[in-house]
Amino acid sequence: MTKCDVAVIGAGPYGLSATAHLRTIKGLDVHTFGEPMSFWERNMPVGMLLRSGWAASHLADPDQSLTLDRYKAATSRRFSTPVPLDCFIDYGHWFQRQVVPDLDQRKIVRVESKPKGFRLIMETGETVTADRVVVAAGIGSFAWRPSQLAGLPSSLVSHTCEHRDLRPFSGKRVLVIGSGQSALESAALLHEGGAEVEIVARTRQIRWLGGTISRTFQHGLGPTVSKLLYAPTDVGPAGISKIVARPDLTRRLPRSIQDWLRKRSIRPAGARWLVARLQNVPMSIGRSVVSAAAAGGQIRVRLDDGSDKTVDHVLLGTGYRVDASKYDFLSPELAKAIDCFQGYPRLREGLESSVPGLHFLGAPAIWSFGALMQFVVGTHYASRALLRCVAGKAEVRRAQVGEPLSAEVA
Repeated sequence: MTKCDVAVIGAGPYGLSATAHLRTIKGLDVHTFGEPMSFWERNMPVGMLLRSGWAASHLADPDQSLTLDRYKAATSRRFSTPVPLDCFIDYGHWFQRQVVPDLDQRKIVRVESKPKGFRLIMETGETVTADRVVVAAGIGSFAWRPSQLAGLPSSLVSHTCEHRDLRPFSGKRVLVIGSGQSALESAALLHEGGAEVEIVARTRQIRWLGGTISRTFQHGLGPTVSKLLYAPTDVGPAGISKIVARPDLTRRLPRSIQDWLRKRSIRPAGARWLVARLQNVPMSIGRSVVSAAAAGGQIRVRLDDGSDKTVDHVLLGTGYRVDASKYDFLSPELAKAIDCFQGYPRLREGLESSVPGLHFLGAPAIWSFGALMQFVVGTHYASRALLRCVAGKAEVRRAQVGEPLSAEVA
């Protein structure tokens, strides 16, 4: 294969869901590159549980039939919510085998813009041209490390996304920085694995999230009222949840309101089922790191209250900051051509960037389409929006070359 209509880069939830939808367009040649569920499989710790509820953890296929329930029935695996990471990864592989059995696992090392379309260069040196490129490459390139901890060796400081197995920290003193799900759950796993753990967080209060049922009981609401306040997407607090579940509505609101909705919906927080697991883990809340230095095989961290903590390792649960230019497979010329705001590509309908034919799914779409794009549940909107865009432009192209207008979606 040397040419295709659409090249999808990435085989995680967004890439697989997008491919499943695009392949319903008759006559459209869609080629998907990537290793299935690779970030989830290599960059998240063994023993992790998904924060998202059951209804918000299904991948998107056009018929909405390849659900977790269908996977359980097909494989006879027994699990419930919160969904174990290993089960979700296996579900992703199962989903891939159903919708993209011909997945191309060769790595794309460069994407270049051409006068008409794009050239993709693989690590083998082979090239493919595509009229359209869909970037669904995940968040691995965006791991954020505070400047106060820069320049220190990985033996002393690392990001949560760098660890699949936390067992090597057993018996060691570990300082976990952060107050979101990644930091809190990593701290719980470290504690349960025999490490001496402490959490440091800038926030003055850890926010705990529960599922819809727990929120209903907490606020004394009945199921009918709960449905009025919370969307099944399970993203955002009461009321706001219903708005962010509709990206087409969200993106048309004034910019200041969009920013407020995003901040309210994706603030650092942990699942409520972590509370009991962390009850014996000390936390320094309302504190931030001002400096850090190696100290005889350990690391000494100074906090803003003047206190020092000497530990064996600092684990950064500091999240991710989107910057599309950090996708190293984008050529410098192509990356520079993308109109961005603080690293986020400005996207129009169909999640298309300022470079015609170049789309971004997942976290890079947050600024344009809202908080839903940070979660698995966002695959449903993103895939449908992409499908509408590509199908519409395929019809226009067929009309221009005199083909019958028959771009029906299979």
